[in-house]
Amino acid sequence: MSDFVSGMRASGNGLLLRISIIAAIGGLLFGFDTGIISGALLFVKKDLHANSVAQEWIVSVLLLGAILGAIVSGYLADKLSRKWTKVISGCVYVVGALGCAFAVTIPMLIAFRFVLGLSVGTASFVAPLYIAEVSPPRVRGGLVSFNQLLVTLGILLAYLVNFAFSNVPDGWRWMLGVGAIPGAALAVGMLTVPHTPRWLMEQGREDDARDVLTRLRGSDPDADIDKEIRGIQEAKQKEESTTLRDLLRPNIRPLIWIGIGLAVFQQFVGINTVIYYAPTILSKTGLTDNAAITQTVFVGVTNVVFTIVAVLLLDKVGRRMLLLIGTAGLTVAIVFLGVFFASPALQHDASYLALIALLVYIASFAVGLGPVFWLMISEIYPTGVRSKAMSVATVFNWAANFVVAGTFLTLISLISRQGTFFLFGGLGVFAFLFFAWKVPETKDKSLEQIQDELVGARAGGSRDEGAGDDGSADRSS
Repeated sequence: MSDFVSGMRASGNGLLLRISIIAAIGGLLFGFDTGIISGALLFVKKDLHANSVAQEWIVSVLLLGAILGAIVSGYLADKLSRKWTKVISGCVYVVGALGCAFAVTIPMLIAFRFVLGLSVGTASFVAPLYIAEVSPPRVRGGLVSFNQLLVTLGILLAYLVNFAFSNVPDGWRWMLGVGAIPGAALAVGMLTVPHTPRWLMEQGREDDARDVLTRLRGSDPDADIDKEIRGIQEAKQKEESTTLRDLLRPNIRPLIWIGIGLAVFQQFVGINTVIYYAPTILSKTGLTDNAAITQTVFVGVTNVVFTIVAVLLLDKVGRRMLLLIGTAGLTVAIVFLGVFFASPALQHDASYLALIALLVYIASFAVGLGPVFWLMISEIYPTGVRSKAMSVATVFNWAANFVVAGTFLTLISLISRQGTFFLFGGLGVFAFLFFAWKVPETKDKSLEQIQDELVGARAGGSRDEGAGDDGSADRSS
């Protein structure tokens, strides 16, 4: 039995599970939009006569919107609360999804894809922040990873929707319009959840924070509400920072670089080229468009299954181990995909190997870098700068996503398909080395303990004060 499952059983609290799932619908929006465009694009390019440049913009303009959404989300999460920021995000997503469904020109479709990006960028940032701030330490890894699990479920749902409407006239409009349903679910669902205790404490509402913690901890025998309140108060007193300039302080700056490194490498290993263009990649092995969409469903199922594995293991094995194993696995898989496209013999005699390589790649990402990035940036930053520091990491994540998605087809034309995959493989090697050198372990520690160890050590503490379970925090200095 995993630590996550036993921890949830011990807490005996269905409220914590329910609000974590509702908050994670923000991840589902991200995943659905990522997956839905991969299938819709095959039909949009024919119906609206989109050339390769237009296709890249239809895919990547969402990421520009997401960058802007991530920039403002830190401010909104502090001023309006984590809860109301997500309500607004859900409403904006509904508008964007319906606008895309009724688009009659490429510029109109691009404009509403940008609107969707505003919502996705905001929701993807606030979801792990909200869940981390309501979760007890022993199950925080699993609960925060619900966000990534919902991302993968959103991708799978999108692939199934693509399959369902692939033979329907104007099916791409239905594909894009269905996204209004999860957007509305997020907006309505967030109306039923409480504010996070840490946000309430920042507003001086200690009684409300205590009440929320009492409800969240339920009958957990290990819960100590008074101790948790004191920990939040002490952390708040240590970190009253509220400006972006505070992110450049010597004790915070190394953590910012860790977040940026995780954010950029998560995209530079090529994950969203696989998600956005999976049907396109598979169609190059000789499959028809409909057959490629059908095989893409297997990619979605693999993504979900191995994200569930990550949820069950993150609080038992730890973040670093899964991160390193997953990064090594996806690097090997993407290099093999390059070998496949470099070999006409393999393409002719063993086209199924492309699907196998994609599945191994997705499984490795889902068990490591996929959930660990969002989990780590919700854990390693002090309370006073957490939302702003997470916003910076999220902006870099979306910017890297934009660069990769917006240049994928161009790279293929310049250096070939196999050359592009070899490039991603090389970046995977650099990612592995960076993670091994810099990323600390945060398993089994409260957010306040992590703050004291990582930030306190950089303020002049001893090695023992700053090290994680394996001393890894010291390596990130």
